[in-house]
Formats: sequence, C-alpha cells, structure tokens
Amino acid sequence: MRTLLTLTTATVLALSPMAAFASTMTATGTVKSLDAKAHSVTLDNGSTYMLPKSYQQSKLKAGEKVKISWEKKASKNMADTVTVIN
Repeated sequence: MRTLLTLTTATVLALSPMAAFASTMTATGTVKSLDAKAHSVTLDNGSTYMLPKSYQQSKLKAGEKVKISWEKKASKNMADTVTVIN
C-alpha cells in the first residue's frame, strides 16, 4: 500500500507542471476583423478568439499586431489577455 501511495504521489508531482503549461497558450498575429456582437477577434491566420467580457473592443483595430494569451474551453479559444504590439 505504501508503494502504491508513493508511486501515485510521484506521478501527480511529475505531471502537475505539464498540466499547468498546457492550459495557457499564446498567439501573435494581425487583427483581420472584430465582431462586437460575438465579442470576438479574428487574426490574419483565420484563428478566432473570444474576448473577455471586460475587454473594451474599441482598443483594437483591424491591421494591428496583437499578442493573445488564451485557453481552449468548450471547443472555443477563450482569450485571457490581448496586448497590442508596436
């Protein structure tokens, strides 16, 4: 029993950093279009990201280069942060 507990603990500790790393991703690209009604932004590569409800879309314009931190939730790309890159 002690061996099983030790192996289980070691496995959880080994996999924990990978789970945290895999959850948040980043993307960079140029804004192709904004959809105010859907509260989303589409980049020039065709990827669409749902913006946080608190994000003011007026900050973004088509043609701006952005960096987006995002997570996959319920088959949607949910943006955590959107930063304009100069």
